Amino acid sequence: MTLAGAAGIARANGAPGGRADAPYRLMVVDDSAVIRGLLTRSLEADPEVSVLVSASNGEMALSALKRYDIEIVILDIEMPVMDGLTALPKLLAAKPGLKVIIASTLTRRGADVSMKALAAGAADYLTKPGAAALTSADEFKRELLAKVKALGQACRRAAGAAAPQRASFSIPAVPDTAADPARRVMSLRQPGREFPDVVAIGSSTGGPQALFRVLGALKGSVRQPIFITQHMPATFTTILAEHIARGSGYPTAEGVDGEPVKEGRIYVAPGDFHMTIDGAGRDKVVRLSKAPPENFCRPSVDPMLRSLTAVYGGRILTIMLTGMGHDGLAGGRAVVDAGGTLVAQDEGTSVVWGMPGAVATAGLCSAVLPVDEIGPYIAKFATRAAR
Repeated sequence: MTLAGAAGIARANGAPGGRADAPYRLMVVDDSAVIRGLLTRSLEADPEVSVLVSASNGEMALSALKRYDIEIVILDIEMPVMDGLTALPKLLAAKPGLKVIIASTLTRRGADVSMKALAAGAADYLTKPGAAALTSADEFKRELLAKVKALGQACRRAAGAAAPQRASFSIPAVPDTAADPARRVMSLRQPGREFPDVVAIGSSTGGPQALFRVLGALKGSVRQPIFITQHMPATFTTILAEHIARGSGYPTAEGVDGEPVKEGRIYVAPGDFHMTIDGAGRDKVVRLSKAPPENFCRPSVDPMLRSLTAVYGGRILTIMLTGMGHDGLAGGRAVVDAGGTLVAQDEGTSVVWGMPGAVATAGLCSAVLPVDEIGPYIAKFATRAAR
């Protein structure tokens, strides 16, 4: 079956009410037929994924959404008739719970538009290579499938449905340590007794949206330096820092190697660099490193938390926000072993409960909270009288 004005690809299981453990149901929206074809072939190389339909613009995507039971949309930004940013809120309104991944170019404009899309409700983003590079872009394909599976799993779990049966030859997603319900039993520990000198935040999938809400709620009440590692490429972290500055009122920028740590500032790990803190006594500085990726990531949360623990001991308040995988688990353990405090976003408000789920189910957290309660928690904990 063909969708008018688009390259349509229908599947027998496209109707609502299909088997809960059937492959994740996707729609690809891009004005380039070549890109649509390459994305579709990359996705359907994995038996857990099925592209039910593809469309060449946002208007066609809205029409297709009425006819197919779609769970995840890969949405291009720049398209004729109706662009991705215009289509996004219409798609989310037409099907609550739909997961949308924005696909954009690795440019300043692409990063800025992607950030606006994330703030408007997109679940995640991808930076796509050109058509020529996409045929051999193995890292892009791995990331695409990992994000699709993580979001699909979260979507099915929210609906009480089953994930697809995993085939032995499928491409593995980044591990979601909270996937097994048996591992989602939590025990909480007492918060650290020391007054925090710093706040550290780790986040990934869904992180920008959560960061805007958490930091916007502080309203200037927290004077400690705040360090953020969000899994993002270069250029995107620059735009992220600018959006955080506008939304929170705090001076915010990517960390610069050798710059002194100051109170009342937010430091964002630049894309493709680990951000750590070095120094003893009163002289503390930001360090950037191109050491190998950890947990598939650079920047990674674990190196940041390890360095903060080495410098500040237990005087750290750490927040783990939404994200897939388990980056931050080892670093979070170091924080609490040193006497610091760790708080995780809850599953209900997380786009993907991987990173926060990993620390929560490991028994490392003093609180597991909805995203809108985390900002007030930080403000209260970071301004309490030292004991």
